[in-house]
Amino acid sequence: MSNSNSAPLAGVRVIESSMLGPAAITTHLADMGADVIKVESPSGDYVREMTWPIIDGVSLLHLHINRGKKSLTLDLRNPAAVEVYLDLVRGADIVVEAMRPGALAKRGLSYERMREVNPKIVFCSISGYGATGPYRDLPAHGIAFDTWGGIVRPAYDDEGFCYIPEHASVGLHAGPMFGALSILAGVIRARSTGEGCSMELAQSDATAYMDWYRIESWKAYERPESEVTGNKADNYERRAPGTAGMKEGVRYQMYESSDGHVLFMASEQAFWKNFCESVGRVDLFEKWPGSKFADHARHNRELQAMLRDIFKTKTSDEWLHEGNEKNFPIAPVNTPKTIADDPQFKDRFPMYPVDGHGAEMMPYPVKFADAPMPTPSKAPTVGEHNQAVLERVLGYDAEKVAELSEAGAFGSKK
Repeated sequence: MSNSNSAPLAGVRVIESSMLGPAAITTHLADMGADVIKVESPSGDYVREMTWPIIDGVSLLHLHINRGKKSLTLDLRNPAAVEVYLDLVRGADIVVEAMRPGALAKRGLSYERMREVNPKIVFCSISGYGATGPYRDLPAHGIAFDTWGGIVRPAYDDEGFCYIPEHASVGLHAGPMFGALSILAGVIRARSTGEGCSMELAQSDATAYMDWYRIESWKAYERPESEVTGNKADNYERRAPGTAGMKEGVRYQMYESSDGHVLFMASEQAFWKNFCESVGRVDLFEKWPGSKFADHARHNRELQAMLRDIFKTKTSDEWLHEGNEKNFPIAPVNTPKTIADDPQFKDRFPMYPVDGHGAEMMPYPVKFADAPMPTPSKAPTVGEHNQAVLERVLGYDAEKVAELSEAGAFGSKK
């Protein structure tokens, strides 16, 4: 790896036991310079064969979420391999179990056992539905948490068959993000007090939490309308929570430009006035000045028709330039395919190249002003770093490595 000693998490060591997508929890840490050792079974994590695209025989999912990590194979059914794992724990800050809860404990690697060899260890178990509840042992993939959390609804094709509609994969990403944040909180406490901690999180919980606004709005609407109303700009009429309530908006709405679409967001009166002055239609402001804040001019079809015609007179880029110049909020409407050509995206996300990474990939999105982010190495092949980890990290000599190999710690010899 090309991790710099000045990287934000330089010197932090993570031991990861994972399968599939939840391994992204340590990708965030590796991207910030942590030394992440992915301990795999001799057959390896089959994430390398999952989803699409497959690039030179390896999945993009693996190339992205396991970038910057080292791979060590251990057969944890073997007592010798368990001892190697404990040796890793001795010098680590963090252990992540990204699979069904208790998988490591079944192999003699409980949190209590880890604490015996390293009282400062921070242990995190991330699983589909968590360590409790009726779904605890239910097998699942990332989209399950999108459907469970109410993020995506069933769709039907022309033949009446139900299908999964296109949507952002919240369930795949939310848990790892919250997990990485909480793990670092645990490390701060461990370094301050000398005491580690154990935590567990569910991808399902994290997915639901990402949609707290809608969920909590529906709960609020269960209370009497005398207590919970809509916004002042809507004459206190309740509207559907979240983006469902945007459908009837006019001053906050998508409009077709001459070459695409833009999102217009003049819900504040000051921005609305700036827009009307900019397009030479002060009469629109005079006729419909609206409320000071949060006014979307809902249901005003007359105004919407006028704005529809106005927005068609310029390209999307021209509207962005005008919004920037005259101070009213407007945004491009991209797709996952077109966003890579967006100038803001190009400025903020210089993609990691195919050479050295296996695929073009987006870098970690946070920028540290005084700590250059390391460039992660390509996602490892199964057991690629066995010798490096055993010799350089654990200090094993060739004789001990040979003994462990003979004992089957790395898998049965073929």
